[in-house]
Amino acid sequence: MRWNKLTIETTTAAEDMLSYELSEMGMEGVEIEDHVPLSEEDRKTMYVDLLPDEIAPDDGTARISCYVDEKEDLDQVIRAIKEKLEEISVFIPVGSGKITTDVTEEEDWINNWKVYFKPFRLDENIIIKPTWETLEDVKDDDIVVEIDPGTAFGSGSHETTKLCISQLKKYVKKDTELLDVGTGSGILSIIGLKLGARWATATDIDPNAIRATEENFEVNHVPEENAKVYQVNILDEKEAAEFEQLIAGKKYDVIVANILADVIIPLTGIVAPFLKEGGVFITSGIINTMEEPVREAFEANGWEILEVNHMKDWVSVTAKR
Repeated sequence: MRWNKLTIETTTAAEDMLSYELSEMGMEGVEIEDHVPLSEEDRKTMYVDLLPDEIAPDDGTARISCYVDEKEDLDQVIRAIKEKLEEISVFIPVGSGKITTDVTEEEDWINNWKVYFKPFRLDENIIIKPTWETLEDVKDDDIVVEIDPGTAFGSGSHETTKLCISQLKKYVKKDTELLDVGTGSGILSIIGLKLGARWATATDIDPNAIRATEENFEVNHVPEENAKVYQVNILDEKEAAEFEQLIAGKKYDVIVANILADVIIPLTGIVAPFLKEGGVFITSGIINTMEEPVREAFEANGWEILEVNHMKDWVSVTAKR
């Protein structure tokens, strides 16, 4: 099987957001090349040392590559990426945005990344474990989440996911009913249930995400009576109405959405009917340049902002009605 490899010339400032967007678009095997110096924390997780003369100076540029099935319309994919670059450029410099293509016959890249995906701690007691790894050094109070993110969905290591998890740990109680909008790999629903939630409803617009979430529910032994996954676009009025009928008007104690600011802003005017009185709406995936518009959207739609938290370039806003 042949694959088209697309490489985008961009900036280190845009690489995080662009790689996230490419993953959301379903691009396979997203890779980042830059010259940003490794942090001490990064060095501790590596198995080799880099000598100073092996590290090129950081010039602010980056290259992001991804793979597309040869059966896909390459011109259409490139147009979609260029449109996304244009959207991002409103908030962050994206550099030249030049896109080059190559063709590869090699399929092993799909699984090669698994060599580097090892169990890791999200915080003091939450461990993400790849399904193919054996876990050691587990404490009695550890919460272990098994995950097989595939090539298009997150493992939980991204700052936006960590921000959501820290908020779930604060607000999820025994018997909490949780709505996870834009679930991806289902990781937030699974963690919510392991934190004590009685029920989790997970939604996404991507059928691949639905399939990944169902598989991850199964590998984490999530009983059918505790969770369900729906393919739905809550931003679509008709689909939202149909979804409300499917869940029989259920209201939730906690709604979590780790998406993007452009989606969270309209959600602030849509999700309130799904929330119980006094319930909380946890959001993340907000690049810091969009913090103020998100705040304004919450306030304009009658929300009380409880917390605003930051991690690197990302923001989480938690609010209640």
